[in-house]
Amino acid sequence: MQIVVLDGYTLNPGDLSWEELKKLGETRVYDRTPEDKIIERVGDAEIIYTNKTPLRKEILEKLPNVKFIGLLATGYNVVDVDSAKKLNIKVTNVPTYGTHSVAQMVFAHLMAICHHVQAHSDAVKDGEWANNADWSFWNYPLIELAGKTMGIIGYGRIGEAVGRIAQAFAMKVVAFDNHPKKELESETMKYVNVDELLASSDVITLHCPLFESTKGIINKDSIAKMKDGVIIINTSRGPLIVEEDLVEALESGKVYAAGVDVVSIEPILEDNPLLKAKNIFITPHISWAPKESRKRLMDVAVDNLKQFLDGKPVNVVNP
Repeated sequence: MQIVVLDGYTLNPGDLSWEELKKLGETRVYDRTPEDKIIERVGDAEIIYTNKTPLRKEILEKLPNVKFIGLLATGYNVVDVDSAKKLNIKVTNVPTYGTHSVAQMVFAHLMAICHHVQAHSDAVKDGEWANNADWSFWNYPLIELAGKTMGIIGYGRIGEAVGRIAQAFAMKVVAFDNHPKKELESETMKYVNVDELLASSDVITLHCPLFESTKGIINKDSIAKMKDGVIIINTSRGPLIVEEDLVEALESGKVYAAGVDVVSIEPILEDNPLLKAKNIFITPHISWAPKESRKRLMDVAVDNLKQFLDGKPVNVVNP
C-alpha cells in the first residue's frame, strides 16, 4: 500500500515522526505540493493525506486508485467531499486536538493587550527603567480582567475551555451558541442572544464555525452595538470579521484593541488593512501549533487510517 502526504511540513517541520504512518505502508512525504504536481506525486497511491493542498473534483477523477483521504486538520473544505463520496473515497478529519492550545492563545493575545509584556521588557532592556526617576513606570494602560465580562460567540469545546479560563480570571462569561447546554450555566456564566452579548461584553472572542450565516459576523453594524472600548479576539476563522470595519473601529477607538490569529486570506496579503491598524496584535495562525497539539493531531490522523483499514472507519466527513 502506498501512502502520500502532500503537505506535511506545517504539521511536522522536523520535531515529530512519521514512523507510525510508515508502518502502515510505503510512505512518501512532501513538504508542500503545488496543484499542478498533485496527480504526478500521488501516482498509484491508495492513501492521501492533505492539510491545505486542495483536492478538487477534476483532480480526484484522475486518481482512480485512491480509497482514503486523511485531513491533517479539522476543516475539510479543501476536499470536494461530495465528489469523493461518488468515487467511493472515504474522507476523514481530526475533529479534536487543539482545544487547549487555541484557548491558551486567546489569553496570550488578551494578556498582550492588557499588559504589553514584550514592549515593557524591551523598554527595560533599552534602559528606560534604569534611567527613570520613579521606581515603576508603564508605557501603556494596564487592564485588570477581574469583574469584566467576556462574550464568547460559539460555545463548543473551545468556547467552553475559554470560558473556564475566563472564570478563573474572575471574569463573568456570557455565551451565544445555537445548541446551548443549560447545565453549564452558573452565577458566572449564562447564555444570551447575540445582541445582548454584543452590548454587555468588555471582551468578545470568536469560536463559531465559518458558515454563510457567520461570515462577517463582526462588521460595522455589530460593532456599533458593542461597548465603547471593547476588545475583540479571533482565533477561529478570518472571514468572521469584516477587516475594513474592524480597522475603522480601532482607529476611532470604538474597539480599544484586537488580537487575531487568523485573517481573511492566508498567508496575509501585504495590503491587508489590519497591518496598518493601531493597537492590534496579529499572529500567523499558530494557535493550533504547539508540539503537544500537533502530536495529538498526527496520532488521530494515523489512527483514522488504521480504523479504515480494519473496516471500522471513524471521523468520516462524507459517510
